[in-house]
Amino acid sequence: MRAAFFYPITSIAALVAFWQAAAIAFGTPLLPSPLEVSEVLLSEVRSGALPYHLGVTLARLAVSFVLAMSMGTAVGILLGRHEKLDRFFDSWLVFFLNIPALVIIILCYVWFGLVESAAIAAVVINKLPNVVVTVREGARTLDRDLLEMAEAYRFGRYKTLRHIVWPQLYPFFIAASRTGLALIWKIILVVELLGRSNGMGFQLHLFFQMFNVSAILAYTIAFVVVIQLIEIGLLKPLDRHAQRWRR
Repeated sequence: MRAAFFYPITSIAALVAFWQAAAIAFGTPLLPSPLEVSEVLLSEVRSGALPYHLGVTLARLAVSFVLAMSMGTAVGILLGRHEKLDRFFDSWLVFFLNIPALVIIILCYVWFGLVESAAIAAVVINKLPNVVVTVREGARTLDRDLLEMAEAYRFGRYKTLRHIVWPQLYPFFIAASRTGLALIWKIILVVELLGRSNGMGFQLHLFFQMFNVSAILAYTIAFVVVIQLIEIGLLKPLDRHAQRWRR
């Protein structure tokens, strides 16, 4: 148990020490020390600016994540269970998977305007194909014997989905969730940078214009810490639950 905490803490301490040494060696405002960044971070927290913009970004992340995962899961199951539909829409998936995220963001803003719905739509469209592909692979591997058993015992759609389909799809759903979180928060920052007047991306763009490296690093660290807490506190336990049958 101690080793589980010892190595991450030691690694982070070494990174901070290296950062401090580099800041002293270069002696430039373009590379502030950890102390300077922490002072800016505390100042932004006290002023309420960082919590506000962080909350706005997390709200967009939550809405986009729920929409992308729910729609992507439904479409993925549908394609995975119907071969003809899968063949027809496979080229669509390949097409959307290869469109750069920046292009989709710009098009959403051009078509729908600089509004909140356009920002959410841009994030969802960027994430949706990845969820569909992951869940589709899970739907393809469903045990046919169990499905036939459910049909023979007249489980019905709801009971079959809950007791037969979902337990087999759960690991694929968690995989899509973990990769989705990493992808969505990066896309949201670009969305906010290009067309929103609040959020972490907007603030980072503002600090970039002022060459305020300390504030850029402070906001980045705060956001990364929150995302890691979500990963460690929520997604990793769910992943361990999904993989418990391997023990």
